[in-house]
Amino acid sequence: MNVVEPYEPVQHHWFYNQQVDSKDSWQPFSREDSQRLEDAYSRVGKCEKDEVVVATDGRRYDVRLRERKRYSVYWEQKPAEVKRCSWFHKDSKDMTYTPYSEELSDILEDAYMIAVTLDEWKQNLELPTGETVILHNPKLMMQYPSSCKDFPASTNERTQPRTLKRGIENIPVEIPEGEPEIVDHLVFMVHGIGPACDIRFRGIVQCVNEFRIASNSLIKSHFRQSEDLCIIRRVDYLPVNWHKVLHGESTGVDKDIERITLPSISRLRQFSNDTVLDLFFYNSATYCQTMVDTVASEINRLHSLFLQRHPHFTGHVSLVGHGLGSLILFDLLTNQETDADGKPHEDAHVDTGFFCPESHIKNTTLQFFIFTLLIPTKPFQMLCSEKDLKDVGIPLGPRKKIMNCVKKWKVIMEIPYSPLFKGAQNILKIQSSLLFKLQLPNNSFFIPQVSIDYPQLAFHPQALFAMGSPIGMFLTVRGLKRIDSNYSFPTCKSFYNIFHPFDPVAYRIEPMILPQDVDLPPMLIPHHKGRKRMHLELKEGLTRVSSDLLGSLRMVWQSISQVPSPALAEGGISSMTPTDEKERNFTKVGMLNRGRRIDFVLQETPIESFNEYLFAIQSHLCYWESEDTALLVLREIYGNIPMRNALS
Repeated sequence: MNVVEPYEPVQHHWFYNQQVDSKDSWQPFSREDSQRLEDAYSRVGKCEKDEVVVATDGRRYDVRLRERKRYSVYWEQKPAEVKRCSWFHKDSKDMTYTPYSEELSDILEDAYMIAVTLDEWKQNLELPTGETVILHNPKLMMQYPSSCKDFPASTNERTQPRTLKRGIENIPVEIPEGEPEIVDHLVFMVHGIGPACDIRFRGIVQCVNEFRIASNSLIKSHFRQSEDLCIIRRVDYLPVNWHKVLHGESTGVDKDIERITLPSISRLRQFSNDTVLDLFFYNSATYCQTMVDTVASEINRLHSLFLQRHPHFTGHVSLVGHGLGSLILFDLLTNQETDADGKPHEDAHVDTGFFCPESHIKNTTLQFFIFTLLIPTKPFQMLCSEKDLKDVGIPLGPRKKIMNCVKKWKVIMEIPYSPLFKGAQNILKIQSSLLFKLQLPNNSFFIPQVSIDYPQLAFHPQALFAMGSPIGMFLTVRGLKRIDSNYSFPTCKSFYNIFHPFDPVAYRIEPMILPQDVDLPPMLIPHHKGRKRMHLELKEGLTRVSSDLLGSLRMVWQSISQVPSPALAEGGISSMTPTDEKERNFTKVGMLNRGRRIDFVLQETPIESFNEYLFAIQSHLCYWESEDTALLVLREIYGNIPMRNALS
């Protein structure tokens, strides 16, 4: 006699619909989020009229239960459909299971309950869609196409039966890990040129999600003990999008560019208009102002909204910029202002003239120059020469423009009682709008920038991470040859310049700080699994073997030619020793990163090492998926918290 197993209700799991290549793709919520949704559903019941909102995905999304929609909190995104799922189906050609609607799932569950209770299987069940379901046994359940004439066949009708599964535990699906409620650190990520951020043409939201997933995985693998002890929880990453505003209706720049774009090679020209032109826009005072304002206002908006949703947040905030985004952040941080106690100014405003407010200026010669330039006297007296401007560090280009502006002003001022005298300052401001701003933060060092009003951030960032950054190139093009070793951001203590060795957009920073006779290679970023990549170790081994072989041959030749070996040995030591000493003596690289190293280089993959030109473009877009980059960010954020080797 067969023993009938008792019926047990199915366990529901919540899913949301994510469009992938214009097709529906149902993704499960984490177990924690699904349980929150199920608990809220059980409390309110099906007859509840008032909307119930449940925060999910680290409080980055809100699910409205009654509406069955999932809404993004921080960025614009089309609401996604949400389902309470228990039954799933799959065609023979499909790779994944698709959930039934809640109504059909209830019908299937009732039929299953009867079959289990009465031990009656192989009964035909007609669905409201006209299709037939046969429950052969608990492990084999099929759905067959409709044969009813009342339901006309559609062009997409399948002739093969579908496989049915009951409960999420019976289908192959990867349920994402839940995120801790407490956030240790917040990171804003700013994209570079164009609307797409990676080689798969994904936007900033998708790429930041990818980076967040990698970061969460690394916390579990490298900080497991600290996570288990609740010493650390998680880092949240939020995307900052400026491209949409720059190319939106408010500026109208896309329509203006479209009118003058040639019709030939249309796809290439469209790509250029969407991406490369962003570099030219940033060198325009008009559009640079739009880009900087958008980045700053969006960061402040997201920061304020984050604090509302995480009222107990006490952690720090950092910034990440990719490509042009890193330059925008660099210029923005250079122009941050602080009060005497180190706090940001309320409603702080950076002047659009040549220099920072006079309170930031310490050089006496420069003070005389500014007073002479901005406070006209009669007769006109020039208290600064071009040599004085050079001595205080003003680059050649801005220096020449300043002198030309002063000459024009001098002509006006020498006309007795000229009606233009009163308008001299206005003329100066017009002239100055064409120049780079020479920023003086907390010392007398100059950072040349486009002359615009730089807004203020609502917080002091802990660190700026530049990924694939052209900052060094832009500073050089602006006329800056050297960054003073004492220079640091007014409100940000740390700065990391991260790049792939084949990235055509990236440039170094350290050579602009160190003396010219010091050749200090960038710091190699460790592989996230705790060692160098094997092909790099092999390359170094071969180099070492060849070096030893050449050394042996040299010694043989010395013995044959009867040249005293000590003399050559001493010469060899003297040629190598200065380099070693320089590397030891200059491990402190300026104050941009509190005396620590600034330039960090990723390890290329074995396939990339075969042809660096072939992977050049991909190397500029690799950072969003780079676990090595994410681990470097985590190491800076968590400081002295011990990190476990992933291989141990």
